[in-house]
Amino acid sequence: MSPLLRELIVAAAGELNDEGARLRHAQIVDLIFSELARAQPVMAHVPIPAEPRLKSLCADFIDNPSQESKLESWAGQLNMSSRTLARLFQKELGMSYSEWRKRTRLLLSLQRLASGASILEVALEHGYQSPSAFTAMFKRTMGYTPSNCRSV
Repeated sequence: MSPLLRELIVAAAGELNDEGARLRHAQIVDLIFSELARAQPVMAHVPIPAEPRLKSLCADFIDNPSQESKLESWAGQLNMSSRTLARLFQKELGMSYSEWRKRTRLLLSLQRLASGASILEVALEHGYQSPSAFTAMFKRTMGYTPSNCRSV
């Protein structure tokens, strides 16, 4: 969310006690919709595969996102080649294995940050070697730092 959009939302929550305030509110709402139209979409969910064996591995990853499993390792657990697993990921989830892991970690970290966890805790829980590595990935992906997310 851009700083402008955040402030417009705060302003729209103001009192509507006279005609001037209602007119201003309508203009602010128009600006909010204009800003939303320009905003970059944010991934809002993590898809889960229907294939039972892959679903089980994905659920294990969600329970422990710090694990450093490789595509080849998962393929071995499923008794298939890594190319077959890569195709299965694309078919079932519409994204690659690495994209799914990154999205999963990011959304899980957003939940933890929103619940008040520290950036250090979240970084380590999600497999990053340091808070700065986590912060760099987060900012590159989301456009703002994890500390901004905590105050939203």
